[in-house]
Amino acid sequence: MKPPKFFFLLLLATIFACRGQNAPEAGAVQPALELGDTVPALSKDIWYIFQASNGDYWFGSASDGAYRYDGKVLLYFSAADGLGSGGIRGIQEDKKGQIFFTTLAGISKFDGQSFQTLEPVIANGPEEHWALQADDLWFSTLGKEGEQGPSRYDGEKLYQLQFPKHHLADAYFAEFPDKPWSPYDVYSIYRDRKGQVWFGTSNFGVGRYDGKSLGWLYEDHLTNTPEGGSFGIRSILEDAEGKYWFCNNRFRYDIAAGVSDADGKALLEYRRSPGIRGLSTARGADHIYFFSVVEDAAGDLWMVTYDEGVWRYDGQSVTHYPVKKGTKDLSLFSLYQDRKGELWVGTHEAGVYKFDGTNFVPFVL
Repeated sequence: MKPPKFFFLLLLATIFACRGQNAPEAGAVQPALELGDTVPALSKDIWYIFQASNGDYWFGSASDGAYRYDGKVLLYFSAADGLGSGGIRGIQEDKKGQIFFTTLAGISKFDGQSFQTLEPVIANGPEEHWALQADDLWFSTLGKEGEQGPSRYDGEKLYQLQFPKHHLADAYFAEFPDKPWSPYDVYSIYRDRKGQVWFGTSNFGVGRYDGKSLGWLYEDHLTNTPEGGSFGIRSILEDAEGKYWFCNNRFRYDIAAGVSDADGKALLEYRRSPGIRGLSTARGADHIYFFSVVEDAAGDLWMVTYDEGVWRYDGQSVTHYPVKKGTKDLSLFSLYQDRKGELWVGTHEAGVYKFDGTNFVPFVL
């Protein structure tokens, strides 16, 4: 017996409905957007660059909102458009093509037509709401009172998590009772090839969550500079050989799978080997702390520093790329590699720079 004709119509309708739930394809025609203002240029303090799955570029300002560039038009979005605040501290995308902004006023979601700032579910303790799922999004904390861990979005809800008490906590608070930030603050988040999530904190080193437990790695030189300043863990990278780099070039780390629960300290087991040696900077130092790092298709590491430009390491030698406006060295913040492998730099004072194959030059629309 042949199925009735309406069966095929129903099947087609179901197929197209399911397709509509996926992220929009690059070049797909989207409904007219009623938000945002068309502007001729980016603001000066662009800290974050992100390319969405549809090809659009998003730029996050440290204080002035977000920008979207589709290759033709630059749109500017502010708190007046529903963005949580003008201070952007991260940009990422979920599997549906929605864009998420970490802002100074919370996590804002853009669904293609409007912004919504998510209301988090607050964990009552370090045992609540931790999970490890492939499609989860993780967000850094921003020093709000009472926050002692990252946030996790599972596609439906945003959870504000808590770290277990760190084994260095008592000593830290005894020495620094009046610090204006929390040592638990999350400066960076990284998901490695195994799907494990890493957290770079302001003063407690690196934490790794493997879906079962959270383990810590702390070495003073990773967090504190020789001059006495506190740098924190600004970047984390697993290289092509499976070794990890934590925000400076002195060492790279081979991390064991397990956690050593030494008197409740939950420490990561690791070995370290020499990193990049012989770097010379304008100050004559032989080390560099970097804000962000990426690995290109050739396996070369690219590292952006605050005021010493960009460094490229091919496994044997180092190449330095100054980033300047005229003769002035710029203050840099982030390095981003887009879907085509092109490199972008976010600066504190001169907008966005892009690598042209030889130098980092200003990005001009």
